[in-house]
Amino acid sequence: MTAGIKSLRIAFMGTPDFAVPALRVLHEAGHEIVAVYSQPPRRAGRGKKLSPSPVQRVAEELGVEVRTPVSLKGEEDQTAFAALNLDAAIVAAYGLILPQAILDAPKMGCLNIHGSLLPRWRGAAPVQRAILAGDTETGITIMQMEAGLDTGPMLLKAATPIDGKTAGELTDELATTGADLMVQYLAIPLEFAPEAQDDELATYAKKIEKQEAHLEFSLAAEQVERQIRAFNPQPGAFFEFQGDRYRILQAQIRDTSGSAGGILDDQLLIGCGTGAIQPTIIQKAGKPAMDLKSFLNGTKIPGGTILQ
Repeated sequence: MTAGIKSLRIAFMGTPDFAVPALRVLHEAGHEIVAVYSQPPRRAGRGKKLSPSPVQRVAEELGVEVRTPVSLKGEEDQTAFAALNLDAAIVAAYGLILPQAILDAPKMGCLNIHGSLLPRWRGAAPVQRAILAGDTETGITIMQMEAGLDTGPMLLKAATPIDGKTAGELTDELATTGADLMVQYLAIPLEFAPEAQDDELATYAKKIEKQEAHLEFSLAAEQVERQIRAFNPQPGAFFEFQGDRYRILQAQIRDTSGSAGGILDDQLLIGCGTGAIQPTIIQKAGKPAMDLKSFLNGTKIPGGTILQ
């Protein structure tokens, strides 16, 4: 811990990869992480074995106690949380609703690392929704949590351009930014005045449903290309051909026209509502991703085909 900066007694609450940088940086900064809360292990892989979350794996590596309650609504779990006698709870994509008793227990309350520039994109999928909407920038907001969904006062913000980044690339960048921003806030919290959100400017980033990743070639090419970036890596923007599913992981916009969903040449140029796209990285279900040239060496989708 840097001289003159107080080490805080905290609990960390997070589940996916997005939360891992914050856990590591808080540990490296010398804060006393007395417990890590993460969602319970899920069954994954071919053997359907129970697999701990990325946050749980890192917490165990760091030697920190891990708690994986299914819910925090029960009195026993709330009492156990209060008994930690926390200065603060740090939350990053935890995935469980925090009841008022949890929010009130730490001296500084619960502080959230949120992946957007609030009040824009409150909710579960702020990175993907920002890309889909064609936003030019997004960022991180450190906020004081309250009962509403991402409605609490904003404490610290940092913006980043979206450019042509995929959701995966942008999430990784924001995770690092959020970790650094949280450490910065905890070092001198009294220097950052809480700022109330303007509810009239709020937008809602609803959870991504798998069916949304089915490419809509009736849209303009710019919108289709956003779908491809927003759903990379998961769930993967796709089309179907002869009963097989193909995920487009990267594509370029082409200034040409043709039938929406139609294959316009022998290089997999695909017509859209306006303009066209050409995949540059593509993946057939069950196969590795490959560049367009390698893909066309093994798979032919003839011109004139209309994709589903």
